[in-house]
Amino acid sequence: MSRRRNRKGIFQQHSLSIVSGAILLLWFLLYIPANPNTHWGSFFGNAIADWTGLIVGILATKYFYEKGSPESRQPRMARRSPIRTLFVNHSLTLFLLGTGVVWVLVYLRVSPASKWGQVVSNIVSEWTQLLGLVILTKKLFEARSKE
Repeated sequence: MSRRRNRKGIFQQHSLSIVSGAILLLWFLLYIPANPNTHWGSFFGNAIADWTGLIVGILATKYFYEKGSPESRQPRMARRSPIRTLFVNHSLTLFLLGTGVVWVLVYLRVSPASKWGQVVSNIVSEWTQLLGLVILTKKLFEARSKE
């Protein structure tokens, strides 16, 4: 008798990030020819920032950990040095801080009034919001939420 393996395909395992990435790509493709001074152009630019934040939220909580945050994944327990433990326990915050600094540096190099400057400005705002959410959910709670 052969053993049946319960294998899921790559799409089933990663469908949320794949579909979210496809939607983000759609927003980029629609924004490139769009006029940012129109309602649709402005919407596409904002959607790029929002969906970038969504994808980071999906992937970052999948691969990084934040001690005390119920939303992040739990790391494997292993013996580590104090420095490595610090990096593991706060990898989500460190990732958001590091990539947030990169986005701020990009923002400082582009004109805030330019087409892509507005998008980068919204991404910086999105990163600040994500980092704030990670930090706030470590100690603050909301009645009737999952945690």
